[in-house]
Amino acid sequence: MEGIFTHSLKYRIEFYICIRYFDKNYLNFLIDMFHQITGYIRINTKGPNLIDITKDIIHWLKIKECLKGLLNIHIMHTSASLIVQENADSTVLEDIIEYYSNSVPSDYKYKHNTEGEDDMPAHIKSSLTLTSISLSVQSKSLMLGTWQGIYLFEHRHRSQTREINLHFIGE
Repeated sequence: MEGIFTHSLKYRIEFYICIRYFDKNYLNFLIDMFHQITGYIRINTKGPNLIDITKDIIHWLKIKECLKGLLNIHIMHTSASLIVQENADSTVLEDIIEYYSNSVPSDYKYKHNTEGEDDMPAHIKSSLTLTSISLSVQSKSLMLGTWQGIYLFEHRHRSQTREINLHFIGE
């Protein structure tokens, strides 16, 4: 325990010295260089589907003039999710939807059914996937592989309006 405290204290002292004696103009430059930008996009869905939202996110980054940094994408719901997946062959998306539908059936007798028989399966599917994704932005470009896209994965049967929070930190 003593070693951890000493190690931590050493870095706190070094940080203090660095800030106390550092060129204040350079510190202000660093502070101005990195900023945070937040916003959201809204997507209307029509039942279980994978909706490619890559272009919406790229458009938002362009409007906000994001040069380089980190973008966190977070869906503000518990019955839908986000995934990064292949965007070249639509049968990949069809197979993913079918797999989740078969793995988490709607006709099972779930205890939670207040919002309908598709609500609990939607929560389970969401818990098996992601509600947040962080991606690098470099040279004004979202860093995705050649065949990758960002998808909103709708798990409910009824139409929904989904809000996705975007939080950029960088230049």
